[in-house]
Amino acid sequence: MTKETIKNGKCFTCIGKGVTSPALPATRQEWEHMRRMPWLKEMCDRIEKGEEELKSQLPVWTAHCAEFKNNHRSAADAVKPLKRLMFDFDEKGHTEEIKRILLEKSPYTVLLIEESVRRGTHVLVELPDGVTPDEAQETMKTITGFEPDKAVKDVARCIYMVPMGHTHYVHAKLFEPEVRSVECVVRSEITPEIQTPVFPDQFKGVPYSSIISEYWNRTGGQPIRGERNKRLHQLAANLRAICENSENWLLEVMPTFGLSNQEMRTIIHSACKEPTKGSRMMDQIVSSLKGENFSEDIDEEDDAVHSSKFKVHSSKLPIGLKESLVGVPKNMQMPVLCSVLPIAGAYADQVEVEYCDGNTQHLGLMSIILGEQASGKSVCKHAVDVWKRQFEEEDALARKREEEWKERKKARKANETAPDDPHVLIRTMPVTVSCSTLLKRFKNANGHTLYSFGEELDTLRKTNGAGSWSSKYDIYRLAFDRGEWGQDYNSDQAESGVVRVAYNWTILGTYGAMRQCFKSNNVENGLSSRMLIAEMPDNSFSKMPRFKKRSKEDEARIQEAVTKLRSYSGLIDTPRLRRAIEQWVEEKRVEAAKDIDHVKDTYRKRAAVIGFRAGVIFHLLENSSNAQGNRMRESKACIDFALMMAEYCLESQIKVFGNDLLNQYIDAESECKRYGANYSVFDQLAPAFSIDDLRALKRDSCGEAAIRKIISRWHRDNWIERIDKMHWRKMKAEM
Repeated sequence: MTKETIKNGKCFTCIGKGVTSPALPATRQEWEHMRRMPWLKEMCDRIEKGEEELKSQLPVWTAHCAEFKNNHRSAADAVKPLKRLMFDFDEKGHTEEIKRILLEKSPYTVLLIEESVRRGTHVLVELPDGVTPDEAQETMKTITGFEPDKAVKDVARCIYMVPMGHTHYVHAKLFEPEVRSVECVVRSEITPEIQTPVFPDQFKGVPYSSIISEYWNRTGGQPIRGERNKRLHQLAANLRAICENSENWLLEVMPTFGLSNQEMRTIIHSACKEPTKGSRMMDQIVSSLKGENFSEDIDEEDDAVHSSKFKVHSSKLPIGLKESLVGVPKNMQMPVLCSVLPIAGAYADQVEVEYCDGNTQHLGLMSIILGEQASGKSVCKHAVDVWKRQFEEEDALARKREEEWKERKKARKANETAPDDPHVLIRTMPVTVSCSTLLKRFKNANGHTLYSFGEELDTLRKTNGAGSWSSKYDIYRLAFDRGEWGQDYNSDQAESGVVRVAYNWTILGTYGAMRQCFKSNNVENGLSSRMLIAEMPDNSFSKMPRFKKRSKEDEARIQEAVTKLRSYSGLIDTPRLRRAIEQWVEEKRVEAAKDIDHVKDTYRKRAAVIGFRAGVIFHLLENSSNAQGNRMRESKACIDFALMMAEYCLESQIKVFGNDLLNQYIDAESECKRYGANYSVFDQLAPAFSIDDLRALKRDSCGEAAIRKIISRWHRDNWIERIDKMHWRKMKAEM
């Protein structure tokens, strides 16, 4: 919306991305465009089917005002109040009846009649001079026989946006509003409710709606029925840190997900009982959102992946990875990279590489690509499909041999010996494969890595019962480092044996499915730290992304990369990559130790391994022999890529699993009940300090055993030296 458009008076309403979002002046074209968006119809259909939690994500529009000061939706800030009144009838299925009555008998000019999200009725009329909202509501009740919501009369009230198909009647005057005087609004419409304190809808320039949305993203998605009270309590406990611990403020900015006002007050009051010490998560979220600069208009010529922190230029990527990003919108390129790395590692399954700790490793990788419904996750599938071609062509022949063997076995006569099992090598299978079949594939793999691609994580969860799913957890954990797994049955009907698990996979899924697979009571079992998590960009209210098809040449280059990866075998030495990753993981150790951050300390270790393995794949694809036949050393681009992937993996794991893992540490060890703001405890201490100083900083968030463990670790790492039994001094060595 341009200033010139507002000045010329072309706006007839304001549109906000949510109830607490800024209300931006909007034209007829913008209002109608929003109502035609496919995602809006999809959301409303889902809400009507019972997904009430989605209602808070709907955009809103203001029927009674065309502009607010600083886009802040309140009566006091109404710049262009309109001579209009919206009636909201909750009774379902009467829209056509109400329309017929009003077009015949309404004493007011009817501007709009539409069905609400849940099939009630919205009616907007032109309010004549001298008629109060209360009088108009009584008149409307008498004429229609239905009582409108008495609360919908304030100049700042908003209405949920509905699809164009919900519209039953529109008058041309809807788009030609008559503005009332601001003095009239202030004199006649400011009720005791409006005189209550008006709280900011932003914190440090970031809308609370955006902060809350990011909070849900970082904690496993929006709550579902059965967990609303608990998770809204957790939100309030964090959000109060940036709402001055004000219950009224929280009540204004928090979503309700269908809970009553009294239920929300009870939840918020409980969360605000104790003074807040700050919220580390809120600090991180606000800092992250302030640093982001997303643009809906994607420049296809810009090589840089759109991210405030993680930037990789496609022009610097090696063969295979570079072509995987052809035609992919910039803000979706990181998920695509993460989706193809596991299959690239599966092709290079004969490679061994020495890690920083001196042990040899293979390129085991497992990726989960997260995104809401219709977030564009299929762009990852299209890339993986090209990479899978060589596997699938070979597997098709192997499966044919296996089917022929099964047919011969089935057709044999009773006295005939069964034909020998061909023990075929099949390397791709659905993620829903049974444990018995998977064991058989491992036994026939001859040291090769198997691979699976799953389009929906929820399907994997549903097709595995409790026992089977537990076994799959074990298999996935062991696959990271080719551990041993097996089963032993006293039956010919089930596969038995012990094998080395070499298994990479990529799975797409929603946040809800992720939350069901990795519950708070199992997130610490080691699997979460082995996952490479990538998130699709938030495409709420954004333009449709633009895709381009890969050319035949691009696809041929990917096949060339596959062939190249399959040609490597034996130990590949990467000394520069080892040193870089070793330095990175040490830096993260120091950061975690200073902040006493157990979550970061847990996830940094395997994030380094995942980044290292990604760097090895980059090196193999980039590598070529010189004139003497010696392989080239790792390039700077390779080192940068590995470090970026390690950092991205660490932040993604902390974002998706960190809160649950922290709760597990708190429950299991009672070591830290609550974390304060994101400041280094070590750095806040004076050069010489006492153990009481540390207790004061940690207050009641750590027990005595934890305090002494912190002191012990700092002393062991030569960060401090003892002065006497109760006093310590920081060492002068550079940290």
